[in-house]
Amino acid sequence: MDTSQARELASVDALGQAALAASGELSAVDLLEAAIIRLEAARPLNAVITDLLDRGREQAAALDQSGALRAGDAGPLAGVPFLLKDLGASLAGTPEAMGSRALRDYVAPETSWVVQQYLDAGLVVFGKTNTPEWGNHCTTEPFLFGPTVNPWAPDVTPGGSSGGSAAAVAAGVVPAASGGDGTGSIRVPAACCGLVGLKPRRGRSSFAPDGGQGMEGLVNGHALTRTVRDSAALLDVIAGSAVGDPYAVPAPPTPFLAAIAEPPAATRILTTTQSPFPGPPTHPEVVAAVDAVAHTLDGLGHRIDSGAPTFDPDVVADAIAVLHTVSNAQLHAFGRSVLGREPEEDDFEPSSWVMMREGFETTGVAYAEAIGAVHAQTRRFAAGMSGHDVLLVPTLLTPPPPYGSLNQPRGTTRAFFDVEFATTGWTTMANVTGWAAISLPLGVTATGLPIGVQLMAQDEGILLQLAAQLETATPWSQRRPVGWVG
Repeated sequence: MDTSQARELASVDALGQAALAASGELSAVDLLEAAIIRLEAARPLNAVITDLLDRGREQAAALDQSGALRAGDAGPLAGVPFLLKDLGASLAGTPEAMGSRALRDYVAPETSWVVQQYLDAGLVVFGKTNTPEWGNHCTTEPFLFGPTVNPWAPDVTPGGSSGGSAAAVAAGVVPAASGGDGTGSIRVPAACCGLVGLKPRRGRSSFAPDGGQGMEGLVNGHALTRTVRDSAALLDVIAGSAVGDPYAVPAPPTPFLAAIAEPPAATRILTTTQSPFPGPPTHPEVVAAVDAVAHTLDGLGHRIDSGAPTFDPDVVADAIAVLHTVSNAQLHAFGRSVLGREPEEDDFEPSSWVMMREGFETTGVAYAEAIGAVHAQTRRFAAGMSGHDVLLVPTLLTPPPPYGSLNQPRGTTRAFFDVEFATTGWTTMANVTGWAAISLPLGVTATGLPIGVQLMAQDEGILLQLAAQLETATPWSQRRPVGWVG
């Protein structure tokens, strides 16, 4: 595999690369070696913090030797190089620091159910991507590994907490990489890096073997991609439940990849550009991007109404803060088990330490009340969507923000999230409600930075169909960041 051919492959999405392997034009080893060439070219981005090149080569060689690729028995994504976020995507026997100095020597003892689905689908894992400590920040600049550089501009964040995955995909290292989303951690980096970022609905996939849910249902995992069809295909891979899961959702009537081949029926869409949380007004370029998408959807035959569901932003922010304090108290306990000693303040980042200290004092009653508040505000939100199928809103209320703006301690956990929500706006409500949400790279600033536009619905099917329709109507595939390695 020469460098020129490796760079040409950067433009081919995951399904396209798998088709090359299935046809015999290229092998899984060829695809992987091309991705490694691109990875080396992208090292200055600091997107990949753990190399698993030898395990990837072994897996690719085994795929080629099995003959399954060319026999057509390996699935639509077999042979595609793939990266795992270094949080929530455990691979047995490999490092998993989760962005934390306390966990720098931790090695995952088992493979998560979702990662096993990736491996069973023939995705070739050859590295792990950078993430902020414990996924706490909507930016990726952990003290342990240092910041990931946004391929679009070195002075703005790639977002977080799936920022390493987003940067690797945006730069063309891989066509797709895994992510997780607790208050926007797939959609925020998708918006910052000009990608497709889908947060599935609650219960779409499993947290097995070591969990039944993530942060009382706030967290869901999926991937960052450059095309809608890749997002749909990867969702088909992880959709389902493991034996003994406490929650699950019905399987889709049609596989997601097949569903996007059909245009959506006329859809009732509610839209607003205003933030539901206190803060500065939405940036004019973001407003213009959302309005343009609404106009496009109207022209495609959908009904567009101005407005938004209501909820109590103060109650939501309080509940999110409480759930994160308890989650970070768990990080402290996990750090103790890994270190074999009581963790000290220097083992964690300042903002995490604030959350931990509050978590130690959070009562069981306060935690239960936070869960109840989330459920009550979900019902209020859902009632406000009565008569509409989809909510159209900004992903971020601003263009990609600078480094250092979304990871600083603010004295209290609530104050930390007040600052975050003034930038992220609607993203957290998809996590609170458990609704599916997708960010699409449908806008561009005057300086060429990507702007994400977000669609929310109770189910992923309608979102993927609308996304595919918008991808055709307003193509983004030819936009390339300055850090593109193709």
